[in-house]
Amino acid sequence: MTMFYAMEGGGVRTYLAAKARWLAQRPQIRHSLVASALRVADDGDFIAVPSAPVPSISGYRVPRSIAATVRTLDRLRPSLIEVGDPYHFAWAAARNKRAAGTPIVAFYHSDMPRILGHRFGTLARHAAQAYLRTVYRHFDLVLAPSRRMAQFLREIGVERVFHQPLGVDTAQFAPHLRDAGMRARLGLAPETRLLVYAGRFTSEKKLPLLIDAVHALGPPYHLLLIGSGDTLQSSPQITSLPFQKETRVLAGLIGGCDLLVHPGDQETFGLVVLEAMACGIPVLGVDAGGVSELVDRHNGLLVAPGSSRALAEGIRMLFSRDLAALGWQARASVVRRYDWSRILPQIMAHYGCLFAGKQRAELAARVAHACE
Repeated sequence: MTMFYAMEGGGVRTYLAAKARWLAQRPQIRHSLVASALRVADDGDFIAVPSAPVPSISGYRVPRSIAATVRTLDRLRPSLIEVGDPYHFAWAAARNKRAAGTPIVAFYHSDMPRILGHRFGTLARHAAQAYLRTVYRHFDLVLAPSRRMAQFLREIGVERVFHQPLGVDTAQFAPHLRDAGMRARLGLAPETRLLVYAGRFTSEKKLPLLIDAVHALGPPYHLLLIGSGDTLQSSPQITSLPFQKETRVLAGLIGGCDLLVHPGDQETFGLVVLEAMACGIPVLGVDAGGVSELVDRHNGLLVAPGSSRALAEGIRMLFSRDLAALGWQARASVVRRYDWSRILPQIMAHYGCLFAGKQRAELAARVAHACE
């Protein structure tokens, strides 16, 4: 269940789609997705709850009623619920747990206190932290995609937190899908140093810093922006393409570039970083958030957050290194550690522990009743 199910991409939707495909190959498991989103044809076993757009947040919708969501869960009679946001769906899952004893898992996909603190100040950040403690108190398990996020949740008083990274489809994102003719179609010279960013165009992604860095570098550097959202500055050094629904098309575009740059400092994980590495290109990220746990000197470079000058210097430094070798090492590490075939069994193991705990509790209750 999640509110973070944007019609045009997003890391949460990518994760849920990968899990749905993996579970579809296991007919003994019935898997349903409940989301506050508009249904599209290829969503499989998708249940849309009545919802409304979230003001000022492109692509997301909020459920109109917790009670209606609870009724949906009553009809589904789930044996386990995973919730991808701490809002309406979290409270609906908590109600189902109280009524039916269903184990519930939270996946912490968005750093709410940091985002609210950035926009509204310290009091908002503290209020968000208190809210998380309250809502996650009802959950049997809280998964965080980066060690930093797991540590943060523990520090604010959330219990039963485990680090669980996300993954990438290394067959769909692969070097052989590289779009070799992309530069020519974009009207760029063969010697252009082509940077790419792919994702939502929102304030927390810090794209103006990246644009300023590219302008400071000047030719032959060029930035390809792939995605949708806020209107961004245009210039001869910037090309914008819309959100790409077809994974292989996106992989071709990313792989056709020299370097992915991710200037955002509020990522809980950073799936696009893994996608770029799987395509065989290195990454420049900032030393903050989940991205900092994915990028190192073997596959790219980290620079200080919040600085266009640091981004420009980092880009220049990476182009002085062997980008092909960095990309090869990036691809190898992702295949070894982050392919969905490795990650999804880890998530299933978390589920299995909850089922085992529930069975032990039920057995203990029966024993206690028999001894009365």
